[in-house]
Amino acid sequence: MTRGDNQPDHKAIVLAALEQDSRELAEHLAEVRAADIAELLETLVDQQDNMAGALVLLENLPLIRRAHVYGHLPGWLQEALVDRLSDRALLEILEEMSADDRVDLYNLLGVDRREALLRRMAHRKREELRRLASYEEGTAGAVMTSDYVAIPSNLTVSQALTRVCETAPDAETVYQLYILDERGQLAGTWSLRQLLIARPSAHVDDLMIKDVIHTRVDAPQEEVARLVARYDLLAVPVVDEEERMVGIVTHDDVLDVVQAEATEDIHKGASVGMLENGVGRTSLWSLYRKRIVWLVLLVFGNLFSGAGIAYFEDLIAAQVALVFFLPLLIDSGGNAGAQASTLTVRGLATGDIALKDWGKLLGRELLIAAGLGLTMALAVSPIGFMRGGEMLMLVVAMSMTVIVLAGSLLGLCLPFVLDRLGWDPATASGPLVTTMIDACGVLIYFGIATLLMSNI
Repeated sequence: MTRGDNQPDHKAIVLAALEQDSRELAEHLAEVRAADIAELLETLVDQQDNMAGALVLLENLPLIRRAHVYGHLPGWLQEALVDRLSDRALLEILEEMSADDRVDLYNLLGVDRREALLRRMAHRKREELRRLASYEEGTAGAVMTSDYVAIPSNLTVSQALTRVCETAPDAETVYQLYILDERGQLAGTWSLRQLLIARPSAHVDDLMIKDVIHTRVDAPQEEVARLVARYDLLAVPVVDEEERMVGIVTHDDVLDVVQAEATEDIHKGASVGMLENGVGRTSLWSLYRKRIVWLVLLVFGNLFSGAGIAYFEDLIAAQVALVFFLPLLIDSGGNAGAQASTLTVRGLATGDIALKDWGKLLGRELLIAAGLGLTMALAVSPIGFMRGGEMLMLVVAMSMTVIVLAGSLLGLCLPFVLDRLGWDPATASGPLVTTMIDACGVLIYFGIATLLMSNI
């Protein structure tokens, strides 16, 4: 039962779950999508603190829908629910889940629970689960599924169509078919549409596309995402070191990868470690621990700014008006540097730029930063004149130009340096680059002031 806007009646479902009314739940859940049910479960547990109601809701779903719902749940909620399920009930859900979702849930379990479940599984599924769970996190193997349609290369179109009908019910996607040779190696690919319109007596070998875009099982998951985006693929076939096909990464899994990578980059850009369960579910201690390390390190980084100011104490005492422009100038440099570093980090992440492009980008950034610095210098010059006359105006204008130029170049170069060292370039955006530019800005500003105003 849904409302007129085609959305599930959340209030009625939550109320029925809270009251553990099985009849009402069955009526309301009949046409609700798995993703919406997963959201309702999260509401029940996270906001209502009603685990019993969540379990009742799940029990009123057919097994296959229950498995689909589990695939949409966040990790923390999967863990909370499976702790209350018997091994038999959990095994039923695992066996109905898609291969990639099954591995994700399996990896959340403790060692003893895993072994108990594996002993109950059929040999083929047990070995497949172990193999998929063995791949390193962050690789193509860790996000792929083994539920795909494979066709031997020596079949006719008619025979291939029969094979598709036999294997399609268990496949995650049937729109792309993968042709394997006698050694299990990826020989070609074919679309379901091409299969349906081909002559029944034609041979698959003669019609398949042999130049297949694929990836290795140990390739970074970001590389898979770039392949999908560049070639508009529904799925990317994954092969092992012997070119044998072992799975596919579908476009919906790629979307999860993109979201996770973007979130991780944003966290690193703010000098925060990766939060596994999101900010809303992370404990106070974990949030403190993730943030404190970089903040303490940046405190010591800011000491360089203080040391610079202390070095020029005599100049500041003689020209107090200089202090008025200090925050304005170093913040401007920090803003320009943050812009440059963000553009560079994102370009590296999407593959739009690479280390070999550094020279060309440096030349462009010199021109752009010079233009930005001069424009900002013109904007603040009248204020400098009003506060201290022509000499202060000249100091502020020159400092603004040089600081913005230095900040922009540092923001451009630092991600490349970190990338070259094998570190994540995202670390170069946000607080790190701003702290470095603050220290440089202080030295530049008071250095120029010393040269121009020391005799005044």
